[in-house]
Amino acid sequence: MRESLKQKIIDVCDEKIEKKGENVGLSFYAFFANRNDDPKLLMEAAEWWIMTNKLDHFEKAVKIREMVNT
Repeated sequence: MRESLKQKIIDVCDEKIEKKGENVGLSFYAFFANRNDDPKLLMEAAEWWIMTNKLDHFEKAVKIREMVNT
C-alpha cells in the first residue's frame, strides 16, 4: 500500500476516534469522498481491506489504525 494511503487511513481513523470514541467503526469508503475521483486508489484500499486482510465491511477504527501502523 502506498504511503499516502497509509497516512490518509491513519488520519481518518484518528479523526473518527477523536470525535466518536474508541468504539467507532468504519469501512474503507470512509477514506474517500462520495465521488469516486481516484478509482485506482479506491481499488488499492479495497484490495487491502477485503482480499489481503479479509476484514468485515465495518471494523473498529483503532484496529485499522494499528494494522496500518505495523
